[in-house]
Amino acid sequence: MLILDKNHSDQQLSDLFVNIAEPAPYLYLTAPMSYFAKSIQDVLSELNVDPAKGLSTDELTKRQQQYGPNKLIGKKRKSILQLFVAQLQDWLIYVLFVAVVITLFMGEYVDAVIILIVIILNAVLGVVQEIKAGNAIEALQKIASPKAIVKRDGNIKEVDSETLVPGDILVLDTGRFIAADIRLIESANLQVEESSLTGESVPSSKEADEVHDEDTSLGDRNNSAFMSTLVTYGRGIGVVTATSMETEVGKIANIIGNEQESKTPLEERLDKLGKTLGLLAIGICVFIFIVAWFQGRELLEMFLTSVSLAVASIPEGLAAIVAVVLSIGVTSMSKRNAIIRQLPAVETLGSVNVICSDKTGTLTQNKMTVTRSFTLDGEQEISGEQEGTPDTQLLAKAMVLCSDATYENEEGTGDPTEIALLIYADNLNVSRQALAKENKRIGEFAFDSDRKLMSTLIESDGNFHVYTKGAIDNLLDKCTHVLEHGKEEPITDAHKKTFLNAADQMSDLALRTLGVAYKQVNGPLPADEMEQDLVLIGMVGMIDPPRPEVIESVKRAKAAGITCVMITGDHKNTAFAIARELGIADDMKQALTSQELNAMAEADFIANVEQYHVFARVSPEDKVRIVRALKSHGNIVSMTGDGVNDAPSLNAADIGVAMGITGTDVAKGAADMILTDDNFSTIVVAIEQGRNIYNNIKKSVIFLLTCNLGEVITMFVTLSIGWEVPLVATQLLWINLITDSLPAVALGMDPGDPDVMKEKPRGKNESFFAGGSGWNVLVGGLLIGMLTVIAFWYGYYEHGVSPFDHSVDAAVVEYARTMAFMVLVASQLFYSLAIRNHVKSIFSIGLFSNRYLASAIVLGLALQLLVIGIPFMQDAFGLQMLDLKGWVMVIALGLVPLFLSEFLKIFRRKHQPA
Repeated sequence: MLILDKNHSDQQLSDLFVNIAEPAPYLYLTAPMSYFAKSIQDVLSELNVDPAKGLSTDELTKRQQQYGPNKLIGKKRKSILQLFVAQLQDWLIYVLFVAVVITLFMGEYVDAVIILIVIILNAVLGVVQEIKAGNAIEALQKIASPKAIVKRDGNIKEVDSETLVPGDILVLDTGRFIAADIRLIESANLQVEESSLTGESVPSSKEADEVHDEDTSLGDRNNSAFMSTLVTYGRGIGVVTATSMETEVGKIANIIGNEQESKTPLEERLDKLGKTLGLLAIGICVFIFIVAWFQGRELLEMFLTSVSLAVASIPEGLAAIVAVVLSIGVTSMSKRNAIIRQLPAVETLGSVNVICSDKTGTLTQNKMTVTRSFTLDGEQEISGEQEGTPDTQLLAKAMVLCSDATYENEEGTGDPTEIALLIYADNLNVSRQALAKENKRIGEFAFDSDRKLMSTLIESDGNFHVYTKGAIDNLLDKCTHVLEHGKEEPITDAHKKTFLNAADQMSDLALRTLGVAYKQVNGPLPADEMEQDLVLIGMVGMIDPPRPEVIESVKRAKAAGITCVMITGDHKNTAFAIARELGIADDMKQALTSQELNAMAEADFIANVEQYHVFARVSPEDKVRIVRALKSHGNIVSMTGDGVNDAPSLNAADIGVAMGITGTDVAKGAADMILTDDNFSTIVVAIEQGRNIYNNIKKSVIFLLTCNLGEVITMFVTLSIGWEVPLVATQLLWINLITDSLPAVALGMDPGDPDVMKEKPRGKNESFFAGGSGWNVLVGGLLIGMLTVIAFWYGYYEHGVSPFDHSVDAAVVEYARTMAFMVLVASQLFYSLAIRNHVKSIFSIGLFSNRYLASAIVLGLALQLLVIGIPFMQDAFGLQMLDLKGWVMVIALGLVPLFLSEFLKIFRRKHQPA
């Protein structure tokens, strides 16, 4: 049974039902769901539960029937058959199916089988990639179903989290995942790790007694805790306010499930190309049929001629070649720490012009680090191992002795802030092992969110000291003295102002400040007396620092026309400080918070979204809204992230990029690409590879279309003027599927152009024929076609007869067809060298730098020799061996397109803009 808020719109209800695999009864809840904006008593009253006893068994049973199990509901997965059928829904595939039917009707069974193999190969490659997709909901279900400790019938017990219902009293302790969304009713030093939901790199402190405004963002709801987050410190009790799909994680699952999949630019281009080629093939067939009718040819001959020309116009191997090139690209990128989950995503990367990135763990190291310290000796920047003054040494020592964290072998446990303090001590060469051996903790005053302080009582060789750390303004109120150049001096207003100014300067740099003080005492004393008459030592400033390599990567991205946008759950000042350091933003006006975003009209936000480079304190819904707004301007958007909260936006973006090390299973399941090194720089490298892969695909497409146009020109010209058919269907299929395909695949493996990142991103609607490629196809096709016509004519001429004479011996026609067949193949193979770059000479890029292409040309020529040299192959293809004059003519005519192309490149280079 589903419980629905009656204020849900019809569209929201429709969206929700899309995700339900099985029908379920439902009823409406009239109570609003903003429990964080209500007092504890109001929440308990609305949920009708006594916190001392919890729900009774009868009430629990009733609510379980109403609310159903506390688990996420996902879309029904497509079967392998459905995935396979989906791969066949493409115009180019439709055209190939028609070709299969026609060839079967003609009795050309071998040709039909070859085309079917091409179709099946393409579909299987697509299914193999997509079978791994759609795991986001399953991953959510895995991490969101822990055991839970609840109070029911007055007893505390551990239960399966699926049995939880709104109104259950949930008990929280350190190290336990939270099994549902709750409103806290008690808290004691409670801290919850929420980075996967909010993006914040440090645990959030929770306080049950707080009451928030209705518009408080998710990361600031300190009186609430959420499903799948982790208790890292303290304890608490809460009342369950939402389960299953109504939780914050459930809303994310719902967004993932409802996000409409869109075609990648490559898929759109190939689909458009397939439609164009299909219409062209039909048009050619009709035209030639009409021409042949007026020429008085036989009906069967007209049909065979039309089909032959249709076969010549369709690049049968295009779909399979594109899939193979993409697969090669996937393998290459995996060696560069980028795993591609869907083949078309490789090409889409090359079109990206906006990278939206989460901050924590993606642009930053997800590791709090002390970068500055301050004592009255002065301020000190911390970077690696260095020596400190005696005062800073004491500062580090005090931080270590007032800590519950551990850090050994680069692995830490405990609060990230305290771990950062231990590393700070290591950097100042303070021996923590010696401190642990010489000092013993005999008392403590635990951290409290009201005091914002923590104190420890340490005994060492009969001497007793109190060490206190916490917020600098709270600490100043507890201090009567200050450490100045190794001496304890009475604290003055000037001292306090100096420390507060230093704290302000650190805050301007988005540093989190933490002060420390100490005092010597005569012996053990009560906790409430520890934090009196303290001596202030100093303070440190810490931050989750940016990854060093990201700065250069952002510069490279900008140079390539790519805009970087930071989208984070962190605070605005912190986010902007990191963005400014990385070069993502240079003015605070470029930063926007969730509250500011939600206060804007949708039309205004969409119109101005490109002005903002930093979005702070955002919710998962905000991230999706930002991505969609950017896409509405025609941008190709990449979104990077690692948390559960990033999954919907990863799914909504053109390219979702998840972190492989720190990323959650949910983020990986929703992403198109996974970075195995969690390095933002790998994204820029992947974009460079994506651009080169697209260029290689474009080379393959242009080469195939040029070759097929040459075949069409050959057939069209000779048939229009009344000659015999120069190439039969079997010969055309051999050329399209074997001879053309070898160099086409080899072009797809061309080494990357080192200048590719100097170019601007391709436009979303840019066709394969942009940048003069259309003219290259036209000119190259016309040239190859006319050279083949000349070769066909020469076959007649060498025997002293005219191609207009239809009574000549069949052997002469066979010789002429062999000439046309060989010149067509030779000119195509040699022309593939010129296709590699439309401006650079083959000598500047290296004649043999693509060894695969060189091998393909040699192999292609060798296969041609086999076809005309082996008797049974000669008979199968209707060919014969050429004489010396014929071979000379084949080589001479075959090299013409390559030489002419190189001459045109000289002209292009001279007139190329500087």
